Amino acid sequence: MGHGSSKEENGAAESQSKGSRRARLKQRLHLHRRRRSRSNSPSHGKLLNAETFAGIALLTLVRAEMKFKDKWLACVSFGEQTFRTNISDQTDKPVWNSEKKLLLEKNGPHVARISIYETNKMSRNNLIGYCEIDLLEFLTRDSDSNSNSEILDLLDPSTSDKIVGKISVSCSVEDPIETEKSFARRILSIVDYNEDGKLSFSEFSDLINAFGNQAAANKKEEMFKAADKNGDGVVSMDELAALLAIQQEKEPLMNCCPVCGETLEVSDKLNYMIHLTLCFDEGTGKQVMTGGFLTDKQASYGWMFKLSEWAHVSSYDVGLNSGSSANHIVVFDRRTKRLVEELIDEKIVLSMRAIYQSKLGLGLLDTGAKDILQSLSEKQGKKMNSVESAKDIPKFVEFFKDQINLAAVKHPLEHFKTFNEFFVRELKPGARPIAYMERDDVAISAADSRLMAFKSVDESLRFWIKGRKFSIQGLLGKDQCSNAFINGTLVIFRLAPQDYHRFHFPVSGTVQQFVHIPGCLYTVNPIAVNSKYCNVFTENKRVVSILSTAEFGKVAFVAIGATMVGSITFSKKEGDHVKKGEEFGYFSFGGSTVICVFEKDAIEIDEDLLANSARSLETLVTVGMKLGVSKKLANIGLPNIEKCVLQD
Repeated sequence: MGHGSSKEENGAAESQSKGSRRARLKQRLHLHRRRRSRSNSPSHGKLLNAETFAGIALLTLVRAEMKFKDKWLACVSFGEQTFRTNISDQTDKPVWNSEKKLLLEKNGPHVARISIYETNKMSRNNLIGYCEIDLLEFLTRDSDSNSNSEILDLLDPSTSDKIVGKISVSCSVEDPIETEKSFARRILSIVDYNEDGKLSFSEFSDLINAFGNQAAANKKEEMFKAADKNGDGVVSMDELAALLAIQQEKEPLMNCCPVCGETLEVSDKLNYMIHLTLCFDEGTGKQVMTGGFLTDKQASYGWMFKLSEWAHVSSYDVGLNSGSSANHIVVFDRRTKRLVEELIDEKIVLSMRAIYQSKLGLGLLDTGAKDILQSLSEKQGKKMNSVESAKDIPKFVEFFKDQINLAAVKHPLEHFKTFNEFFVRELKPGARPIAYMERDDVAISAADSRLMAFKSVDESLRFWIKGRKFSIQGLLGKDQCSNAFINGTLVIFRLAPQDYHRFHFPVSGTVQQFVHIPGCLYTVNPIAVNSKYCNVFTENKRVVSILSTAEFGKVAFVAIGATMVGSITFSKKEGDHVKKGEEFGYFSFGGSTVICVFEKDAIEIDEDLLANSARSLETLVTVGMKLGVSKKLANIGLPNIEKCVLQD
């Protein structure tokens, strides 16, 4: 449609062209709705204020240099969202020029992880390198240069001291007024049907009508005339965008987002601007990354996974998982404040789902399979203590290369003569800093693990533990379970096979007693814990230790064995005085769990841990991170949690 014709409209032609224009407008908005629906809501349903809003960062992945030729894609994980580029055709120096706008909050996620995958696999791509960038620090640092670009080293996932390539990135923050203008410019381009950068009144009218704001519709002619300086019935988009931005400051034109349809609170200008800017993310003309993923692993999958997800054989979600949803375990990394996927062999997942998510599977355990698990664990334990088992160490490290940091391990791989020696590996001094070491009223994480914390057993049953017979008395045993523990606080530390498997004291005090409770060796994986057919924690083999403390009263420390874990070894004895952070013992090969039970009203757990647990979302923590503070001294202020979540 030419602009000349819009000045010579007759009745029939006007009706026909209006119908055609509106059809095209709806089609274009529908394309954006489809793209937008694959991403999370820009604000995650949470409103911000000026004190918490830090800006909107435009992150661009420009190009990379890799050490071998292949086809490459890149993923950006930030908070609870992950985005991916298209696959680059350049084999050794991939070029993407892909960008994404990310919302920065002062107390929210700051660190974006960039992961580079080779794409020579049909169903699963291979992670080759990664880097992390603190966007807030990047954007606020002092620099003699006006450049917002940087070349970052790509690190080997299995050891952070090996560089496998480099990536060029740029990051900038747009001025709020410029943000509004660029948004107006982009949305106006939807109705620029002949793409000449100019709009007729009829095109502008289509757009205003689509906003659903009657007051704005009544003013459209007045606004258009104000922009049409020479009266020729055509205005440039830049002029109209500036006019719209000014009008937005006086009286917002849109009551609902023209992209996703969400109702907007026009009086809240900050969140209004944030929503529109992120929702209608067309960037600066470069390729916008595809969103809608929770983790980089999910984003990297090939077409075979997409087919299985479409057929409901496999799915991703946060929270309680059962059936096909149990195929993927997603946890929240406390250090980086982003979602990560736990690695687990697919054959093991299928077998666990078959056993623990059905009455039939648990029926098999009751008819003798429990003895098989016990025998299997004993045989596997002997195998992992053999010299021959050492050859499995490199394969294990390769499978979990993104989740085992060899740079933090005390000894090199060749030091370990058996697999179990590697499994119970020690870390270098200082690898796990202890939060508030001199303050015994501050409790810390007892293990490298996925943590769940609940103020009471009732909350744990509502959000996580689905076994019908779980109770504190069943967990601790009748003799160890005082009344103070019954309604106490429960903290679950679940260790996966790739974790550092030594556990440490969460509090300072005295080891009062050990009680060994025989039992089964079910898996402690969430697939079993979330099953209503199984009572993992009260039926598994475990050792209950009672710690006597000055700040928290009595604390029950329960080390629970699991499938393949035939041995729990302690490095302390009854009567020992201990300091928080000291090593308490270790689990031999397999997954395992520690549960700490605090007396009622003894501890105030950190709010971020409680909030994630209320979402049925495990939090990935390391030894020494702050867990909570004694309620006796809870009124004494502590520094922000940011200072307590320490890097490896």
